[in-house]
Amino acid sequence: MTHRAILTLSGLALACLALASLLVGAGDLSLSGILAGDGSGGEWRLLLASRLPRTLAAILAGASLAVAGLIMQMLSSNRFVEPSTVGTTEAASLGMLCVTILAPGLSVFAKMLVAGAFALAGTALFMAIVQRLEARSGYLVPLIGLILSGIIGAMASFVAFRTDLVQSIGAWTSGDFSVVLRGRYELLWIALALTAAAIVAADRFTLAGMGRDMATNLGIAYERIVMLGLIVVSLVAAVTIVTVGSIPFVGLVVPNLVSLVAGDNGRRTIPYVALAGAGLVLACDIVGRLVRMPYEIPVGTIMGVVGALVFLSIVFGRRPAFG
Repeated sequence: MTHRAILTLSGLALACLALASLLVGAGDLSLSGILAGDGSGGEWRLLLASRLPRTLAAILAGASLAVAGLIMQMLSSNRFVEPSTVGTTEAASLGMLCVTILAPGLSVFAKMLVAGAFALAGTALFMAIVQRLEARSGYLVPLIGLILSGIIGAMASFVAFRTDLVQSIGAWTSGDFSVVLRGRYELLWIALALTAAAIVAADRFTLAGMGRDMATNLGIAYERIVMLGLIVVSLVAAVTIVTVGSIPFVGLVVPNLVSLVAGDNGRRTIPYVALAGAGLVLACDIVGRLVRMPYEIPVGTIMGVVGALVFLSIVFGRRPAFG
């Protein structure tokens, strides 16, 4: 099957999931009712104000988080890292916490920029630690990332406890699309733009993952490419945290699963990674709505269970391709 045919089938599968997402939920909504409506009924209001924004938010968040995970794996030369396992997500949550305490009146966009700055600092710290390792074991690098995540998360929890914001930080660290409405998800279009930039620079990220000396010899501005990658990853994490909360494992399991099928060529696989990430998050959100209907299970919980199982199968099923 050709590359174009696979992309077409993947797009059709994502379209089917999107249609299911539009029709599944506690409120009554049917395709026939939408088609027969006059544009002013309750079904149209439910579709345009809730279901469509929620579906778009799941697609945008899933695609951007999967691509951000792929970038992290390229730059760190390790298959077992992603924003939620290297301190990026926790640092973004800490940034949101600090701006909520010190400047609660800032706009959502300004809060996102502050969270992005904290996420960038946390990601840069992880990369600095990794670059100073004498031996990069396939399992040592993610272990360091998990330790760093735990330290930053503990700091955020302590500050939240002292300022009575434990409930707020709990919302940021648990992904949930039930709060998504029209007017409250549009920041995720920034993540789409960042994903497009990552697709354009995919070859350079691949070369940067070979190391400073190799990238420089091939004519790549290593520091600029690494900084671009860190900025993309940090802003994607910040936008997701601000809009829907943290969704774990997307950036870890999706690139690994895609690499099993399509290989490790960054330019070739990054469209598959984006489509698979969007489809996986959308499918988990649909499952979360169906399991206890009319109640919902947050997508972060569903993705945590699915991601953990897939991650364990990857760990025990093969050695990492990088590292």
